[in-house]
Amino acid sequence: MDPATSRPAVVIDNGTGYTKMGFAGNVEPCFIIPTVVAVNDSFVNQQRTSNKSNRLTQYSASVMADVDFLIGDEAIARSRSSSIYNLKYPIKNGQVDDWDGMERFWQQCIFNYLRCDPEDHYFLLTESPLTAPESREYTGEIMFETFNVPGLHMAVQPVLALAAGYTTSKCEMTGVVVDVGDGGTHVVPVAEGYVIGSSIKSIPISGRDVTLFVQRLMRERGENIPPEDSFEVARKVKEMYCYTCSDIVKEFNKHDKEPAKYIKQWKGTKPKTGASYSCDIGYERFLGPEVFFNPEIYSSDFTTPLPAVIDACIQTAPIDTRRALYKNVVLSGGSTIFKDFHRRLERDLKKIVDARVLASEARLGRELKSHPVEVNVVSHHIQRYAVWFGGSVLASTPEFYAVCHTKAEYEEHGASICRANPVFKGMY
Repeated sequence: MDPATSRPAVVIDNGTGYTKMGFAGNVEPCFIIPTVVAVNDSFVNQQRTSNKSNRLTQYSASVMADVDFLIGDEAIARSRSSSIYNLKYPIKNGQVDDWDGMERFWQQCIFNYLRCDPEDHYFLLTESPLTAPESREYTGEIMFETFNVPGLHMAVQPVLALAAGYTTSKCEMTGVVVDVGDGGTHVVPVAEGYVIGSSIKSIPISGRDVTLFVQRLMRERGENIPPEDSFEVARKVKEMYCYTCSDIVKEFNKHDKEPAKYIKQWKGTKPKTGASYSCDIGYERFLGPEVFFNPEIYSSDFTTPLPAVIDACIQTAPIDTRRALYKNVVLSGGSTIFKDFHRRLERDLKKIVDARVLASEARLGRELKSHPVEVNVVSHHIQRYAVWFGGSVLASTPEFYAVCHTKAEYEEHGASICRANPVFKGMY
């Protein structure tokens, strides 16, 4: 028996905005940190200079990792206090953009945060539903070659959110997962555990766009926010004060009639001088999340509302699965936890479905009465890290080790074994 199977597997969900990590069997991740790294530019420049002049100066990886390479909140804090540290995001729009940075990021996650030996644990990593097979190969090479893990499984993020089975005692494996992360939004239909790959929809509006829109609104209004701090303030405003309204015109009127009731105050400290400042938080409280329902207020490049995208996704799925898909629309990701987001989404989606049913009855005649279509959007208290929780549930089952790629298989067949994803073949 493999001794590594007696220890809990490591579950790491790398998102564009945040990384959730912990051990299988837990309900919540041990750590949730921003997926960002800070690199000491002076160290990098010094290393380049030494290489050009053929000096024999050597730098160990541990020195680089501990002193000149920081991740998460530490990276953000260091970059704000020191100009020699440059922030970089290794994942963009759900895809790894900087593999060297990603490798070092995983290194610090394993050794500095989880404090475990990767050779003693199986690993479950998550990936975007549209990840290229080559990216899986790179991930496999890093995990098996650099960290020498005994086993690895890469799971599709929306399927894990559905597989979590958090709504009922029975795990419902038919539904539509609306995964709204920081760098991308995916609508993925799943029928009896099978991903309907041809019906996957991906839209270019995500949590980061909400942050950028809030930042733009506050800048255009002339709020007194330091430029180097504006994005971070906008992100915190989004997470603390934003909510979804039922009618945008009524919401404007409410704010205009009682500004003292709805306008909030933000107080901060300038990172470089230490001086305090304050600013008002007004219309952006409800205009931020509104980009999902009226995207034209943010950009003219993409104008299809999220409910219409979900409806189009279900309509391209096999006809015998559509009722079950409408009945179980599952939300996942931090950008779906705005207050009343699920109610607005369910209302707008139901309007589209009911209008289609009425149009069909009018065309075919009243004698052909159709059954109403039930629309249900599922919301829950752990949807921010539903993907990680689904991975924790999966990795704690005995079947998990059967679908893992092992070190022996990697040594025999190479990185090509990581190209295939068992999720697309069927149930775990």
